[in-house]
Amino acid sequence: MKKSICSVAVIALMSLFATSCNNSAPKVDEKAASMSPVDANMKIAYVEIDSIATQYKFCKDYAAILEKKGQNIQNTLNAKGNALQAAVTKFQQDIQNNQYTQQQAESVQASLQKQQTDLQALQQRLSSEFQTETDKYNNALRDSLQHYLAVYNKDKKYSLIISKVGDNILYADKTYDITNEIITGLNKAYKGMPAEKKK
Repeated sequence: MKKSICSVAVIALMSLFATSCNNSAPKVDEKAASMSPVDANMKIAYVEIDSIATQYKFCKDYAAILEKKGQNIQNTLNAKGNALQAAVTKFQQDIQNNQYTQQQAESVQASLQKQQTDLQALQQRLSSEFQTETDKYNNALRDSLQHYLAVYNKDKKYSLIISKVGDNILYADKTYDITNEIITGLNKAYKGMPAEKKK
C-alpha cells in the first residue's frame, strides 16, 4: 500500500507540475522564438522526482500517514460490509424457515436496503476525505519543493530546473542531475511532521 501511495503521489505531483507549467507558460510566437539565439550561458539541471518520493523524509512521513488512514478506511468498510452480508444471509435463512410474516419480512428488507445505502454513502464520504488528504499532501510537497528550489537557486543560478520521472526525458547527462543535492537540502530543512498529524 505504501508503494502505491508513493506512486500515486508521484503521478499526482507530476500532473501538478505539468498543469502549473501549462497554465503559466505564455504563448510564444514561433517566428520570434526561431530568431532568438539560445543563451550559451544558460544553466540547466534536473531532479529525479521518483527519488524525492522515496528519500525525502516528508514524503516518507506523509506516505505512512496516508497508508494508515487508507488501512483504517478499508478496515471500517470491510467490517460494515461483512456485518451487512451476515445480516442478509441470516434474513434469507429466516425467510426460508418462515420466521417472518410478510410485513416483518418487508420491514427487515427495507432496513437491510437502508444499511446498504448508508454503507455506499460512507464509502463515498471516506474516499472523498482520503482524496482531499492526498491532494493536500501533493500540494504541500509541491510547495515545499518549489520553495526549497527558489532558495537553492539563489546561489546556483540555474536558468531551468526540470523534473524527471521515468522516461519523460529521452536523454539526460548525469552531470546535470542535482537530485542528491536537493534531497539532502530538503531533508535538512524538514522539521518533521507535527505530532497531531501522526495520530
